[in-house]
Amino acid sequence: MHPPIKGFIETSFLDWPGQICAVIFLPYCNLRCPYCHNHQLVLKPDTLETISLEAILESALGGLKDWIDGICITGGEPTIHRGLPDLLRKIHEAGFKTKLDTNGTQPEILHYLITEKLVDHVAMDVKAPLNDAAYARCAGVFVPVSIIKESIEVLMAAGVPSVFRCTVTPTLLAESDVYLLAEQLKDLGAVRPAASAPSLTLQNLNPADPLDPAFKNVKPFTEEALSRMQDNVNRILGEHSKKHPRE
Repeated sequence: MHPPIKGFIETSFLDWPGQICAVIFLPYCNLRCPYCHNHQLVLKPDTLETISLEAILESALGGLKDWIDGICITGGEPTIHRGLPDLLRKIHEAGFKTKLDTNGTQPEILHYLITEKLVDHVAMDVKAPLNDAAYARCAGVFVPVSIIKESIEVLMAAGVPSVFRCTVTPTLLAESDVYLLAEQLKDLGAVRPAASAPSLTLQNLNPADPLDPAFKNVKPFTEEALSRMQDNVNRILGEHSKKHPRE
């Protein structure tokens, strides 16, 4: 039994870099990031219509199969749902590749999905430098960073493409915090010589409708500042990925 689907975008050019995809939104999350802009999905999913997977696969995507590359599963946090493997399996059986967006708090589930070849691409949000205090501040709840590190290591060792992302909110993260996180990712990758080099995509705060209304008054970094930070992060990690325009 797959989890309830509470949102659907038929086509997106932004959610899966280099691919045209559809997007499925799953409800609930185990974090409470104050800047979250999907908080209705997290806190009040029962107010949203439940969409049938069969309707999505048969009707909405039926005529688009030849040019849709895959389906992105996002949330909320997809990995908290016991039925996620069933959902991914059904999508694969329908002939679509799958991308998973995750916060990395369920490393065992992540490992299982990769081992079972149920995901073709993973994007993991890393909220802060890898220390408990900074992480709790950005995630809105306590998260042992040992769990986050484990998920990072799972992805670095995996045979599927993956990217790490960080939402840069001025009142939560200083520029130096972003570079510290990049250094930590580099160090984690260095202990796995066979692993692919990590990439870190910076995302700007969207203050329009955050979970914590106080963040409506926080001024995001300028595009110029974010671009400079991304360039410095790329330099630290030794790669040249571009900032994801939507994220």
